[in-house]
Amino acid sequence: VVKSVELSWVGEDQNIAQVKLTRFGGRTEAEWQETVKEINKRGSRGIILDLRNNPGGYLQGAVNLTGEFLPLGKLVVKQENAGGQTETYSVDRQGQLLTQPLVILVNQGSASSSEILAGALKDHGRARLVGETTFGKGTVQEALDVAEGAGLHVTTAKWLLPSGLWVNDSKGLTPDIAIKDDPETEVDEQLVKAIEAL
Repeated sequence: VVKSVELSWVGEDQNIAQVKLTRFGGRTEAEWQETVKEINKRGSRGIILDLRNNPGGYLQGAVNLTGEFLPLGKLVVKQENAGGQTETYSVDRQGQLLTQPLVILVNQGSASSSEILAGALKDHGRARLVGETTFGKGTVQEALDVAEGAGLHVTTAKWLLPSGLWVNDSKGLTPDIAIKDDPETEVDEQLVKAIEAL
């Protein structure tokens, strides 16, 4: 079993929680709650939510995790179908990380549900994004089985951020602080910049 949530401590005094979220899967919620308990037990001067190369996953997972950082009732995402009908998803639980300074790491591999999480927190002024422009996938797809074992993915709706932005249209989320990671060095330049931003 590969964990989808990993916690490490970074910064000069090792008092910044870096939470790497690799996907939104079936075990993510339980792993996330364990991580939040550890952060609150130890205390932190800030949180870096690392969504780099997170391809997404369950929409409800993104909504739940967004609720960790935003007050009750705040809009997370709108889902609009081809007929223009919208369904809204808002924070429906009491978050435990509402006040800690927050920076989110993103790159071109951050897509779908991870863009919803990052975009909602940016739109509400709760977090700044550091890194590179995200992938830009804001569509809902349904998998259909067709004849002879073949399958078909049909796009049925699109996701809109609280600001009304459709990430497909904008070709991804633009970071507040743009910085590329140099693969030639051992230093994680994006992480260093995120620590500075806190």
